[in-house]
Amino acid sequence: MPVEVTWWGHATCTIEDSGVRVLTDPLFARRLAHLRRRRGELPGPEAAVADVVLVSHLHSDHLHLPSLARLAAGSRLVVPVGALRTVPGLRRLSSARSLRVTEVAPGDEVRFGGTDGVRVRVVPSLHDGRRLPMGPHRSPALGYVIEGEARTYFAGDTGLFDDMARVVGPVDVALLPVGGWGPYLGRGHLDAGRAAQALARLTPRAAVPVHYGTYWPIGLDGVRPHEFHSPGDEFVRKAAVLAPGVATHRLSHGERLRPGAAR
Repeated sequence: MPVEVTWWGHATCTIEDSGVRVLTDPLFARRLAHLRRRRGELPGPEAAVADVVLVSHLHSDHLHLPSLARLAAGSRLVVPVGALRTVPGLRRLSSARSLRVTEVAPGDEVRFGGTDGVRVRVVPSLHDGRRLPMGPHRSPALGYVIEGEARTYFAGDTGLFDDMARVVGPVDVALLPVGGWGPYLGRGHLDAGRAAQALARLTPRAAVPVHYGTYWPIGLDGVRPHEFHSPGDEFVRKAAVLAPGVATHRLSHGERLRPGAAR
């Protein structure tokens, strides 16, 4: 499987496949509102290098305007439908940086890198996709399947839903959120256990836990700290029971993975 995955922290990953470099939900900040980066060095300039950037939803830890401002002028940006209307700062940034923005909804497909590049399929997720604080405009929360020489599922932020395996389809690698940035996860999120259940339904060859162990609310260092540190290891343990045929890889921040051969 000639695909390489790098986890930069939180939901930010680079997927390299078929000569195309895809970046997900870039968040390159030491602090975001009440959150502080507690693990992993701040990614260097190479992390912002991408042929296309995929944004899963409009929450500010996934659509982070200062991080998007680090992209090269003219970069390709894929966002949920309605994002340009809902986030005025995105309109200004896209104009100032000449970003080529494509709005998408579940069921859409976009190609990058020509016929030998990748196809990105847009799939739904179970999550509140509105920009906070909540306004009148709604945009869907999305997941993406990057299809080149391998099929890589980036789930964004999602809960477990009944037809997940059907809408996502066969995949080789799954990048699944397993935690969050607070002691409790509400509906529309995967914790380590639910992520392992999702893995059992998806049955990829390989999986990487993301969206944990990076940002934590200031002042909560001593409150249920295992919720910050443990989700990755817990996911690996539970996946071994529920999805024993899947190779799970708990990456360190900035670590690269080249999974095994595709089916």
